[in-house]
Amino acid sequence: METGFEKNGTATAEREEIFSKAVRAGKRTYFFDVKSTKGNDYYLTITESKKRFDQDGKFSYEKHKLFLYKEDFEKFVEGLNEVVSYIKANSPAVPTTANTTITANHTSNGNGSFSDVSFEDLGNK
Repeated sequence: METGFEKNGTATAEREEIFSKAVRAGKRTYFFDVKSTKGNDYYLTITESKKRFDQDGKFSYEKHKLFLYKEDFEKFVEGLNEVVSYIKANSPAVPTTANTTITANHTSNGNGSFSDVSFEDLGNK
């Protein structure tokens, strides 16, 4: 669960994670977490976590977080697909035979809900 803070510094109600998926990729782990807004609308957080070691050998985790709201899913996925396709076609380090597809199906049925969003694993061998 995640605790947020309002502008005046008081803690807001904790946000419940609806669904979570961790993807380990080399030295990084990506967390895809579905959470709910105050209005019970879903959104996605994508967190990159990387273990860092200091000079004393102690470690900490460096994290970067991205919030993605359902009204942006289609454009986000289109942009991501375009960039991944470009890299596959132009980078000598990535085999062009890899088949990675990311899809977002967003349909409105009038009540604000959406269909499914599917992120296939990227770069798994």
